[in-house]
Amino acid sequence: MTRTAVYAGSFDPPTNGHVWMIERGLELFDRLIIAIGTNPQKEYSFSVEDRLALLEASLPSCERMEITHFNNRYLVDYAKEQGAKYILRGIRTADDYEYERVMRHINADLAGDIDTVFLMPPRDIAELSSSMVKGLIGPDGWEDNVRRYVPQPVFEVLARRQP
Repeated sequence: MTRTAVYAGSFDPPTNGHVWMIERGLELFDRLIIAIGTNPQKEYSFSVEDRLALLEASLPSCERMEITHFNNRYLVDYAKEQGAKYILRGIRTADDYEYERVMRHINADLAGDIDTVFLMPPRDIAELSSSMVKGLIGPDGWEDNVRRYVPQPVFEVLARRQP
């Protein structure tokens, strides 16, 4: 039986934390679906197409990995449609833990046959988020700070967007 997991997020933009999660997910599962979810209440810096391209450029090709997106669906419903029995989630902070704990229970109510697997990133990327990266862009010297938090293809796109 193939162990399939869905790792969903906004990936706006992809960070080294996302890459770490994906690498660990590929170690744990036979098939990993990286799914860009869209939240109509959220404003994005990158289009879905741009985020798909950034993920593809930032990750090595792997036949056990699929990069895709879904819209206006519950994550557990999307996971079921894909034949996934697992949802992969990262926990960086106590706030993440509380949010993910609640979501895990709600997801279990909606689809009890899908398990949530939590991973905690190492200390050097534990506070890393797309929002934090975007917040660092702009002041003099931002390039040196942002470069260490994102894959090179993402950095190149961020640098091109700056005046």
